[in-house]
Amino acid sequence: MTTVKRIINFYIEGFRSMTVGKKLWLIIFIKLFIMFAILKLFFFPNFLQTNFSTDQERSDYVIEQLINKK
Repeated sequence: MTTVKRIINFYIEGFRSMTVGKKLWLIIFIKLFIMFAILKLFFFPNFLQTNFSTDQERSDYVIEQLINKK
C-alpha cells in the first residue's frame, strides 16, 4: 500500500509545483466543457426524443435504420 501512496503523492506534489501546467490544464478543461456541453446543445439535438413519443417507436426506428442502411 505504501507504493500506491508514494505514487499518488508524487503526482499531487508534481501538480502543486507546476506553474505553466496549471494554466494549460485550465485551458484543456475549458475546451472540453465547450466541446461536450455547449456544442452538444446546439449541434446534436436529441432526434429520437423530439420525433417519437414512446420507447417502442424509438426502438422501431433505430432497428429500421440499422437494418436498411447500406
